[in-house]
Amino acid sequence: MFAIISLVIIVIISLIVVRVATVALTLTGLSSELARFQARSAFTSTGFTSSETEKVMRHPVRRRIIMMLMLFGNAGIVTAVSSLILSFIDRNEETLFWTKVSVLVFSLVIIWIVAHSAWVDRHISQFIQWALQRWTDLELRDYAGLLHLTDDYIVVEMVVRDGDWLAERPLSRLKLTDEGVLVLGIERADGHYIGAPRGDTLMHVNDNLLLYGQAQVLKNLDERRQGAMGNWEHHKAVEHQQQVILHERDEEDELSDAEKSTETAGPADNSLRE
Repeated sequence: MFAIISLVIIVIISLIVVRVATVALTLTGLSSELARFQARSAFTSTGFTSSETEKVMRHPVRRRIIMMLMLFGNAGIVTAVSSLILSFIDRNEETLFWTKVSVLVFSLVIIWIVAHSAWVDRHISQFIQWALQRWTDLELRDYAGLLHLTDDYIVVEMVVRDGDWLAERPLSRLKLTDEGVLVLGIERADGHYIGAPRGDTLMHVNDNLLLYGQAQVLKNLDERRQGAMGNWEHHKAVEHQQQVILHERDEEDELSDAEKSTETAGPADNSLRE
């Protein structure tokens, strides 16, 4: 009977772990259904589809949650199977055997009813959300979504090396914003961090820069060396960024003209119908 009690406790703990992970994934920006599916898939080690895997792997908090679920899932399933085997390994007394089966089935039915109760689910989710925000230091905001990171726009770390175009020059002279590059932060070689650096901030050798921009532009910036060639690369990058801005403005103007023409055609269409 002790093995059955252990099995029931393991099932309850497993449900709680999956529920906590579901709420945590929801707080990162996933929908409730997708968060529940990913939590259960990770706990049972059944895996996800490629698109769902990408949503998890590109978010550091989601990766940590999924890894913890996999660890708990492997331990929980093995323990549950072991307890189940131990529960019915002794079948000398048929009456005791059926008593164990009845207790196990009754316990699992009660757990299933409680687990599928909307009232219980709502209140447990609210408590778990409050507890996660109160007692954990997880950054649950989806910063990848906030920054609209796609295949074109990324956030990278770049180390300034001796001879780089960036080395020993202030931000005001580099004019990286003209290339569409934002410097989010600078970590000095001594560990000092400068957030949102200003124009007079110098880029020293061995500085670790946190940059936001298009992947190709950042790659070009990382490979750019000092001298006339580096200045020419900067000039070309600025021209390219200006073309991108003009193209985006043209698209906005076309969209605005299309909306205006639709609004103008609306009353005319109504008059024709009358």
